[in-house]
Amino acid sequence: MPAFNQSRQTVIQLIFGAAFLIIVVRLFILQVASDKYKMLALNNAVYRKVVYPDRGIIFDRNHKAVLNNTIIYDLTVTPYEVKKVDTSFLCHLLSIDSAEFRERIITAIIRNGRYRPSVFAGLLPVDVQAKLEENIWRFPGFTLVERPIRNYLYNAGAHFLGDIGEVDTAIIRKSNNFYQIGDFVGRSGLEQYYESVLMGKRGIQNLIKDNRNRLQGSWENGKYDTAAVTGRNLYTYLDIELQQLAEKLLTNKVGSIVAIDPQTGGILAMASGPSFDPNDLTGSTRQKKYANLVLDVSAPLMNRATRGLYEPGSTFKPLGGLVALDMGVITANYGFACSGAYYGCAKVIRCEHHNPGHAANMRLALANSCNSYFSQIYRMSLDNGKDRSVKKGYTRWKDYMNAFGWGQRLGIDLPNELPGNIPDTTEYNKDYRGSWNSCTNVTLGIGQDKMQVTPVQLANAMCIIANKGYYYIPHFVESIENETEKDTLLNKFREKHAALTHISDLDYEAIHAGMQDVVESGTARSAKVPGISICAKTGTAEKYTRLDGKRIKLPNNSMFVCFAPRENPKIAIAVAVENAGFGSTWAAPIASFLIEKYLTDSIRTERMKDVERIANTNLMPSYLKRKQFIADSTRAYFYFNLRKDSSYIKKYLRGYSHQNKLSEPVLKDKAAAHKRNMTVKNAANLKEKALYINEYPLTKNKVL
Repeated sequence: MPAFNQSRQTVIQLIFGAAFLIIVVRLFILQVASDKYKMLALNNAVYRKVVYPDRGIIFDRNHKAVLNNTIIYDLTVTPYEVKKVDTSFLCHLLSIDSAEFRERIITAIIRNGRYRPSVFAGLLPVDVQAKLEENIWRFPGFTLVERPIRNYLYNAGAHFLGDIGEVDTAIIRKSNNFYQIGDFVGRSGLEQYYESVLMGKRGIQNLIKDNRNRLQGSWENGKYDTAAVTGRNLYTYLDIELQQLAEKLLTNKVGSIVAIDPQTGGILAMASGPSFDPNDLTGSTRQKKYANLVLDVSAPLMNRATRGLYEPGSTFKPLGGLVALDMGVITANYGFACSGAYYGCAKVIRCEHHNPGHAANMRLALANSCNSYFSQIYRMSLDNGKDRSVKKGYTRWKDYMNAFGWGQRLGIDLPNELPGNIPDTTEYNKDYRGSWNSCTNVTLGIGQDKMQVTPVQLANAMCIIANKGYYYIPHFVESIENETEKDTLLNKFREKHAALTHISDLDYEAIHAGMQDVVESGTARSAKVPGISICAKTGTAEKYTRLDGKRIKLPNNSMFVCFAPRENPKIAIAVAVENAGFGSTWAAPIASFLIEKYLTDSIRTERMKDVERIANTNLMPSYLKRKQFIADSTRAYFYFNLRKDSSYIKKYLRGYSHQNKLSEPVLKDKAAAHKRNMTVKNAANLKEKALYINEYPLTKNKVL
């Protein structure tokens, strides 16, 4: 054979050999080394169902479950598997249109990719879930997934129990992708703070699918399944019956109640008004009801126990008395002549009493809540001889306040606690250009000026006074199920804080005696409970708001603090009822009912009429209606200006007429005025016209 032909034959053989080798290597990679097509085949034949665990249960001090879990369903979608879906039928079942269907598919792809399941329709109503279950084979790529949600057995504790909701991208990113799209997580309250304990661990169940996407049973007899691990339970100090009573007494009122066991720091009850049914934020109606709560200007979602800021008023006086006694500027026998007002500074401070001798010593001054007495001893504390400077004296006084837990977060087991405010010298230096004295902020001595505290801080201060100087950080949870050394969440709550134990027992006893006299013969006789020695202090704090560009004086806040029994304190309480008047009128009896209920496990029959009277009294501030209509109308006209869609205004007018029961002629007149406004070229006037329309019922003779 010629050499040329031999050379060509060799080249051809090498080419065929190389091609064969490439094919063999490729087949080896595809069939042995790579799992890609194996996984695709498995994904076509096997459905990986996420099994969500039951969250841990929360129990009260008597081991009553205050919430448990119930099952509801999500409809999830894996976009890659969505083929030949009966779209119109699915849209009909879900009450959506085809545009909404496409938008949800696109959102699922953007959020979680084509190959991973995402929630398409969450928390389905029972009737919709049943219809989908019958027809799920019509919808390849769609699956019904069980979702444990909370069921609140007592319809109480909404503000501190918290709620759970689907994770967002921020939570996923913060968790380093531990959470996945579709996971639910604690979003507030104890659910959020103890998420790592309550959450449990997801499981996976592998199920075989047939060629019509119907589930046929377990794959490989469950060999590759992983079981879900139930979350661990929390055992709290909460007394659910006391909690229900507190919430009942706050019905149709703005304010808060906090009750703490001084010996442990355990929170026995925490109520905030207005409240809401926690079951409203579960299930398919969650989104709509949450939106309504957010838009309510009375702020029912706000936990006023930890975020409500109040001037403590006269409830501060036991603290002011202790500071003056410990600083040595007075003794318990110190008296001050008060004829009905304090004239020691340029601004006269009025007092409720003017009879001679009502402030002859600390005990009488507390019992009679003498403003003059406590204004004077506040000034004496700042102007004390040791510091020789009002600013140094004030700094020392502020340190006492911080030791009581005021002006800083206590660190309770709830998120988003506010610190309140005890202003420092820099704030006064800024306001008065460095030139100020003890008269400048003398009303701090009666719990006003810039002083603001939360109800939980007020209750904790009573724990310190009851314990003669020490406290435990207020907290709900006493123990965690199967607690181990790795569970460090509760460690800080078991630490005893000896913040003010350096104050002598004699000084504490002087304050205790005066506080007991407040109930026995002073301003809080309405709080008396036979057989129980209660130490207390009433308070009445001024309240202002801005409305229509003006600063308006509102009825005073009704404040009350106490602990009982004096000899062996088992409960400390703070009550704040906004715009309700004197502390002795509303806040004091509320606290006394809670003391009686907790210490005797019942309330006397003759007092139940008063319980019902207070519970049925509506003390909601009247200005809230005005603020609500301003907020609603402003929102309606904002969206009109943004989208030029008058339906927002029409919807608002319909809602306003229904809420205020306007007659048909008045409604038509409002609509006519609204129509005229739409022709006005100057859109900047629309908001003002909206306010005018809703503030003043129009007649046909009125023209805008």
